[in-house]
Amino acid sequence: MTQRRSSTAPTGAASGGAAGGASGLRARRRDETRRRIATAAVELVSEQGIPATTIEQIVARAEVGRATFFRYFESKELAVAVGLNDVAVYVFTSALQSQPDELGPLDAVRATHRELAAGFDGMRAMYLEQAQLSRSSPAMVAWTLYLYVDWEIAIAEAVRPRLSNPVEHDPRPRMVGALAMAAARLACDEWVATGGRGDLPEMLQQYLAAFEVGASASLE
Repeated sequence: MTQRRSSTAPTGAASGGAAGGASGLRARRRDETRRRIATAAVELVSEQGIPATTIEQIVARAEVGRATFFRYFESKELAVAVGLNDVAVYVFTSALQSQPDELGPLDAVRATHRELAAGFDGMRAMYLEQAQLSRSSPAMVAWTLYLYVDWEIAIAEAVRPRLSNPVEHDPRPRMVGALAMAAARLACDEWVATGGRGDLPEMLQQYLAAFEVGASASLE
């Protein structure tokens, strides 16, 4: 943690603090611009689909230039993937945190997937389009795997209060997140291989069940 400097700090130290503040402001502005572009991409795709959405439309909606767009994203597909990911992480972790307190971490993850699967059939085509998009190129595959780390961290933070006897640098929350995302990836790979004809929520529950009683007990 950065300590507050006294008023007698040397000029060099004070200017370093100012530089740090400026650097933090630039980082926040970059994050805000990234989110604005990703949000614009998702809004447009929701309105008209991925094929009909262009980079020109995205930059116009986000009120940035093409050069700025390519400073953050290599393609419109990456911008869409990031925007969808941000929304999905928020929805999932909010539902996860609202599960009954008596559920252990993995049981809470399973219950969250069951809850969110309620509207799956009505959104099957959209989910398949997104899943195929995330596997459409080596760059998209790599980026999707990178985004999975965000999910692991978010799930870890959401389940941390459900673990008994926490210890410093406890690896268990992150392990739960990693297990959950491994199950999600494997289920989605199988589902896409069937052309989206299978029952993705059921496939996911089957993969999560691989960590049943033994793993759940050892993690609680």
